Amino acid sequence: MKPYSRVGGRTVSLPVEELALALVALALAVGVGTVAHELSHAAVLWAFAIPFRIEWLPDSDQGLVRATALGTWATVTPRTITREASSLGIRLAALAPLALATPGLLVFAGVLADPTTGHPAVTAAALGWLGCAIPSPSDFAAFWNPTAD
Repeated sequence: MKPYSRVGGRTVSLPVEELALALVALALAVGVGTVAHELSHAAVLWAFAIPFRIEWLPDSDQGLVRATALGTWATVTPRTITREASSLGIRLAALAPLALATPGLLVFAGVLADPTTGHPAVTAAALGWLGCAIPSPSDFAAFWNPTAD
């Protein structure tokens, strides 16, 4: 049996194989995008010579399966935020994941092909990647209060 949905008054079907492939593509894009999100923070902190620490799977003490499925995959934390540390550097590092939206902007500008017109797996991967470009609440907190410890 094929899953289906109604779009604009017509039935759209998607074979189970394509749906499964789209879910795998989404999961992979979110996994890679999450790592890219955290590395974007680290790149900006490094560029501003602000010491930082990257912790991979910080929730792994609760079990590896729970940590990877429900927990945090990585965190980037400045080691110390001194008076010499640039508040501009902290603010730019906090919003650095927005750079992951560059492919979406290039699609909007017409430079790249629209991924939503192709295979559902490509659409799912593009949406997963763009979701990783959204700064987290703690990123916004660091942006608005760059000198907090």
